[in-house]
Amino acid sequence: MEYLSLIEKGIWFGLAAIGFAILFNVPTRTILVIWFMGALGGITKLICMHIGFGVVMSSFAGAGLIGFLSIWAAHSKHSPPMIFAIPSVIPMVPGAFAYRMMLGLIKLAGDQIGEDYDTIVAETINNGLKAIFILMSLAFGVALPMLLTRKESAKDIRLKKIMG
Repeated sequence: MEYLSLIEKGIWFGLAAIGFAILFNVPTRTILVIWFMGALGGITKLICMHIGFGVVMSSFAGAGLIGFLSIWAAHSKHSPPMIFAIPSVIPMVPGAFAYRMMLGLIKLAGDQIGEDYDTIVAETINNGLKAIFILMSLAFGVALPMLLTRKESAKDIRLKKIMG
């Protein structure tokens, strides 16, 4: 794997994360950290894919790193962890797989049903399931570190305390 290409893609991941951070109107003091986390998460995903992991596990690894880094950043920048995690993980959302699934659905809805019908159905289902599993791995990768590092357990939270 070319290191220069990896660094370039990391920069683009970080810039996309900054774009979503600005869209979500996060505090200005968090922008640089969000860029760094988006770049590291994207680079982690790319390295894992280069090693031989699938796209789903690679996305989970990148999102898990972002989840743990967002907890650290929340303590250092005095902001909630989701301020850092959500904009940083959005550039890893599988747009290409969702796009290919939609193209397959459009082809299937058309009037021309030929001998490619079975192939189109299989590719559409494959792309749709990949997109769903990648989205689930991103969600679990971000949420799992936050659940593991909670200060109080769910047993200690009382209903009266929650209700007011």
